[in-house]
Amino acid sequence: MKSLVQFLFAFACAALAAHAADIQATDYGAKGDGMAINTQAIQRAIDAAAKTSSTVVFKPGVYLTGALFLKSGIQFRVDEGVTIRGVQDLSAYPEMPARIAGIEMTWPSALINVYQQSNVQLSGKGIIDGDGKFWWDKYWAMRKDYDSKGLRWAADYDCKRIRLIQVYKSENVSIRDLNLQRSGFWTVHLCYSRNLSVDGVVIRNNIGGRGPSTDGIDVDSSSDVFIAHADIECNDDAICMKAGRDADGLRVNRPTTNVTVRDCSVRAGAGGFTIGSETSGGIKNVSVSGLTVYSGAPKGIIIKSAKTRGGTVEHISIRNVTLNGVATAIDIGLNWNPNYSYAHIPAGLTNVPPYWQVLATPVPPEKGLPHVLDVEISNLKATDAKQAFSVNAYPNDPLKNFTLSNLDIQAQTAGTIADAQNWTFSNVNIKTADGTHVILKDCSGITGLQQQ
Repeated sequence: MKSLVQFLFAFACAALAAHAADIQATDYGAKGDGMAINTQAIQRAIDAAAKTSSTVVFKPGVYLTGALFLKSGIQFRVDEGVTIRGVQDLSAYPEMPARIAGIEMTWPSALINVYQQSNVQLSGKGIIDGDGKFWWDKYWAMRKDYDSKGLRWAADYDCKRIRLIQVYKSENVSIRDLNLQRSGFWTVHLCYSRNLSVDGVVIRNNIGGRGPSTDGIDVDSSSDVFIAHADIECNDDAICMKAGRDADGLRVNRPTTNVTVRDCSVRAGAGGFTIGSETSGGIKNVSVSGLTVYSGAPKGIIIKSAKTRGGTVEHISIRNVTLNGVATAIDIGLNWNPNYSYAHIPAGLTNVPPYWQVLATPVPPEKGLPHVLDVEISNLKATDAKQAFSVNAYPNDPLKNFTLSNLDIQAQTAGTIADAQNWTFSNVNIKTADGTHVILKDCSGITGLQQQ
């Protein structure tokens, strides 16, 4: 049964559709010839649609454009046969206040933006294409230079790459059925927003290469979010919950809450369903069900953070998960990727960007440790895994009150659970090729784990 929020949102969308009339983008000068730059023409159509709560539509073709800004009350429909393709020119994406990878900073706008708007629908069977290889190559060139200087942590912020869709400080937004391809950076970024629906999207970010940091769907300090029927190939976290990073995230202190994920497939990415690593504002009341993850993703369920992130992850329910050839079924680590997680400005560097200072702001230990508790994982089946568990936290900050039931995992080896407190296992079958059992380290209150 749908929640009240989902019902009211669906009702509002239906009412909007009933009163909408079509605005043809070509009537405002847009050309789908794959050569003309259509940013101004399409924006004129959007602005006209906003006056009457109308629908922007396109004739079949390929429309090159820079950043577009959808307005309150409109529908933006990309039908089958239509491609909206981003231009490879940074100046076509105006810089605006945003949050990027957990910190607030000025950043280029996305290809499609819902920025401080409400009651917006973005839909259709067509394609939104970021033409991302240009941005991917730019990033790898910067990484080669930055890694050698101990600046791995800075590259994602300094290399300004274009997201595909940004929803920022907005409400009542629906994204439905689209084919999303080759994002330069994150694909669908939902930030500081509420009452959001992402349903039926197909994400393909590995066309023509493997785009780094091309997350699928990121829910970032947002609430009342419904995600369903997504089919994702990317090169980082496929469906990810975030809530700010380190000192800046603790300052903002805005959680991600009330998120429902249903019936999604992940074919490639860093993991199937991820929480973190940005946990500073807290993440709670998240329900995942009907998730299928294939061997293109090395991890099934991920919870990750770092000792400077802080925040509390709680009331998480993950049910009905199928992992086919995924290397690690359940991966939890609270000291994730130190070269990226812990910013340190090398001695002698001057005139650094202000956001470097923000990233490097020390976090007191008592505020930095993240807390993870009240997590339920049930009805999970994994085949052809390399290990069942890779789990660790800190002895003075254990993972508390997990319930794991009806797990059937076939793996090469069982793996390790460390720093766990009050975990209850029920009907858990772990069959390993090497005959190993799960290794428990610094754990207490573990019940029901039957190992033969």
